[in-house]
Amino acid sequence: MSESVVTRTDSGIAPVAPIARDHVIPLAVLAELTHRCPLQCPYCSNPLDLERAGQELTTGEWRKTLSELAQIGVLQIHFSGGEPTVRKDLAEIVKHANDAGLYTNLITSAVLLTKDKLKDLADAGLSHIQISFQGSETIVADRVAGLAKSHDKKIQVARWSRELDLPLTVNAVMHRQNLHQLSDVIQMAVDLDADRLEIANVQYYGWALKNRAALMPTLEQIEDCTRIVEDAQVRLKGTLAIDYVVPDYYAIRPKKCMGGWGRQFFNISPSGKVLPCHAAETITGLAFDSVRDHSIAWIWENSEALNRYRGTGWMPEPCRSCDHREEDYGGCRCQAFALTGDAGNTDPACALSPLHEGIFKTAEQEAAEGASQFIYRNFSGGTREEDIINRA
Repeated sequence: MSESVVTRTDSGIAPVAPIARDHVIPLAVLAELTHRCPLQCPYCSNPLDLERAGQELTTGEWRKTLSELAQIGVLQIHFSGGEPTVRKDLAEIVKHANDAGLYTNLITSAVLLTKDKLKDLADAGLSHIQISFQGSETIVADRVAGLAKSHDKKIQVARWSRELDLPLTVNAVMHRQNLHQLSDVIQMAVDLDADRLEIANVQYYGWALKNRAALMPTLEQIEDCTRIVEDAQVRLKGTLAIDYVVPDYYAIRPKKCMGGWGRQFFNISPSGKVLPCHAAETITGLAFDSVRDHSIAWIWENSEALNRYRGTGWMPEPCRSCDHREEDYGGCRCQAFALTGDAGNTDPACALSPLHEGIFKTAEQEAAEGASQFIYRNFSGGTREEDIINRA
């Protein structure tokens, strides 16, 4: 396709000559405002090397970034973290995004919100809230989150959200240690009057890779999970929309990760780096450009890191000659790097990868062995659950 590219000029944002390309300005962008978070989830998608508060974009830098996103055609902004409500300027950031014409979604653990703070965000123009849950009841959920009394607070904030007429999405990350609660999680979303439920089986990179042995579900669990979801999708049609993501380790074909590397999506890290997905910094050797140094439009077109795996020209065999290459765009580069050491290799989730069979064996073995204890996510590089228990 051919369309105009936008770039920064002395007078602002302006179009330049059309070029041929197969990627477009994303409709939605994820803004990771911070890596700080009171939760310690063992599957957190943040990189192992977390960015400190002193590295975060300032209020003014986020305002400038949001204005630029709106100018180049982005329609939705999803505020995430870490925990975005750690930022004291969150309401100001939300208001600026709303004033710029962006649809605003808050992706939050909810544990730091009060009803007054939530109302301030709604008054600032917040369009939607997504609350993460680690289970359907306190004992399991609080243990996974690594924070006592977190589950009850999430339930309370979800109810406040509906009282304020904020549309609500429940996000439930599922794994071997909470999949037995799936039916109750679905009912919880209904009881909370959620519009949407995201059932996301853990994908294994970053912190989740550290905890793979403790999180990997059995094949029987996934089969039961799929049946439960499919039944609920039929039964609750018109009441609750349910999205469902199967773990790659039990897939035959790789997922079209984020619509393809650098084709339909990017997110902005707390320090302003523009990334093709939230886990991209797990790939060592790639240098990602920052909004502090270049316009977003320039980065989207010219970033060496974004162009590295964009489209299909980079592909090795068997991807290069595969009939599905423009359907899955090679799958997940972060997973390829995590499991093969080279982000340019075929995603081992694909049955055509020579490593695919080994993935299945790894999944089955780790699930069968039944390791249970976590390495909790934090700025110290992780804390083993057994160390916490021994100190108690």
